[in-house]
Amino acid sequence: MTRTWFADERHAEILRLLEADGRAESAALADRFAVSAESVRKDLALLEGRGLLRRVHGGAVPCEPSRAEPHVADRGVRLAEKSSIARRALRFVPDGGSLLLDAGTTTLRLAETLPTDRGLVVYTNSWPVGAALHARGVEVVALGGRIRPATMAAVGGLTGQALATVNADVAFLGTNALSFDRGLTTPDPDEADVKHQMLAAARQRVFLVDSSKFGHVSHARHATLDDVDVLITDAGAAAADRTRLRAAGVTVEVADR
Repeated sequence: MTRTWFADERHAEILRLLEADGRAESAALADRFAVSAESVRKDLALLEGRGLLRRVHGGAVPCEPSRAEPHVADRGVRLAEKSSIARRALRFVPDGGSLLLDAGTTTLRLAETLPTDRGLVVYTNSWPVGAALHARGVEVVALGGRIRPATMAAVGGLTGQALATVNADVAFLGTNALSFDRGLTTPDPDEADVKHQMLAAARQRVFLVDSSKFGHVSHARHATLDDVDVLITDAGAAAADRTRLRAAGVTVEVADR
């Protein structure tokens, strides 16, 4: 029996495919969703109107970012490292219980590889993460709030209110930058506030940080090294940085490609 995709599910899947592949072909989308070419055209026109993609002949590509912070659809770099980090993170997934997944491309990789047979409940403020989990049959609780176009993450007072009611076993979190002097930082203060609130919502905090984030500082701090229980990175992280993290009391895991 052919699955029926709701409009919001189609939109989230189109954005996920753009992030993963850097392009989406109209004919392939029509086949994937079992809808007409006109329905795909309307979907792409709506997403372009929201500034989430750019239509081209035969499909769509990620829109050009208009700010220093890259759009979520333009973050398809270091995919091998991010995928290996996500696989390493699976060892921290419990048999049953609840997880909290932050917005980001590495947490999206984790969502795409989470076991589907452990009775997990996953809380997330990320539209792409939630859509990926829903498509795989994992129970998802979406945290409400204003959706930031750059990251497709819910932020603001409604998100904070929802997080205040959450008690997760493990939170998997990302960051844009990690500095030993300034901690973990991200470009947007509203998103930093949500990330910071996530720290209190979980018993264990696992940060997924590829090595390109080390030694950089962004605008708004969302965590210090004291907030990090486990940090998973790739082999590109300098040995001296790993040693320094461990000296600060952080459990460091290095993912193999």
